[in-house]
Amino acid sequence: MAKKTASVSFRIDADIKKQADELFAELGLNMTTAFNIFLRQSIREGRIPFDVTLNTPNAVTVAALLEAEQIANNSDAKPYFDVEEALQELKS
Repeated sequence: MAKKTASVSFRIDADIKKQADELFAELGLNMTTAFNIFLRQSIREGRIPFDVTLNTPNAVTVAALLEAEQIANNSDAKPYFDVEEALQELKS
């Protein structure tokens, strides 16, 4: 006997859907399968199967991220290919 199925319809941002479709395709899944995995895991654990938090970065972290982005986009910045090389430069 075939299992009964039900349709679920929801709206999401088009870019989020595109990114999710691409990720799931890389994993060999489609959106329906990924959503079913999420639902089954939620039921199995009796909760959302990951932490949902409001981890907003503080001002220091935001400043560091902005600085890192500026350095990454600066063509004059010297690249380092490993930690030891960067540490050696700091010590000199």
